[in-house]
Amino acid sequence: MKEQLLTLKNKALDELQKIKDVTDIESFKVAYLGKKGQLTALMKQIGKSPPDIRPEIGRLANTIKATISKAIEEKRSEIIASGAGKKEEIIDITLPGRKPLRGHVHPVNTVIREVCSIFSHMGFNVITGPDVELDYYNFEALNLPKDHPARDMQDTFYVSSNVVLRTHTSPIQVRVMEKTPPPVSIIAPGSVYRRDSDVSHTPMFHQVEGLLVDNDVTFGDLKGILTAFIHQMFGSGTKIRFRPSFFPFTEPSAEVDIQCVMCKGKGCRICSHTGWLEILGSGMVDPEVFRSVDYDTELYSGFAFGMGIERIAMLKYGIDDIQLFFKNDIMFLTQF
Repeated sequence: MKEQLLTLKNKALDELQKIKDVTDIESFKVAYLGKKGQLTALMKQIGKSPPDIRPEIGRLANTIKATISKAIEEKRSEIIASGAGKKEEIIDITLPGRKPLRGHVHPVNTVIREVCSIFSHMGFNVITGPDVELDYYNFEALNLPKDHPARDMQDTFYVSSNVVLRTHTSPIQVRVMEKTPPPVSIIAPGSVYRRDSDVSHTPMFHQVEGLLVDNDVTFGDLKGILTAFIHQMFGSGTKIRFRPSFFPFTEPSAEVDIQCVMCKGKGCRICSHTGWLEILGSGMVDPEVFRSVDYDTELYSGFAFGMGIERIAMLKYGIDDIQLFFKNDIMFLTQF
């Protein structure tokens, strides 16, 4: 066994000296020291040696293994230092370039920009405000005093007893009216927050709300503005209807529906087989809201409206799950 180990050692070291390429070093290492290598196979037979010489043979085998391992690393360093064994890098200039991945505007931002553009061309100014809002601006100044039952319509995140994450962008309307005398025409896009989460709702979503105040503003003006907006957003052939509704800060109030974009009014699962889809809420500003900002209710009237951007995007692009907007799925986002 001793002679076999020493013979294998000399053979390995002689063979190692003839190697000129780094890639051959790895093949050599596997051939001798790998799981099925020559030295490994020989070491497995040590257990068959007589017990009295077995320890000595084991020490010799370990010493030879260490010697070969050290010689391999020295040879590897020698080849690398000499620059031998390196293959010349060839660049094929005829290959097409790798096109880098480009980011895309998120569909929610795309719709916000489109909505703002449409109303800007109608003369509305785009105004933003704080996401963390005082209870007064979010509720009380909008005719929603404390303990008003309509507050339950908006399940609110409270930062403290008097501070909330805004549940709509309507507080911006109040802040603007406090500082600006009529005429006022603004739209207010931004993030809003409500304690709600399912296939059609998320705890954070986006709204655009509008306000117009001037002399002799009528519900007919509201209908004309919203009809023009919907026809630009969804096409001139889109059918529209106004339904009576309730909002604490407008009176009279109306929900606005459009003909189902999926079934074209024939009735389907998306529109609950009615042929119509709710798209936004609107109404004439309640005089109580004007009184909170010291507007003369005898001189001025106005209308307000609000829409969920995710809902607009879902209808515009045929998306059936609102949570897709927040999952950052590249396959989904690259469609836009």
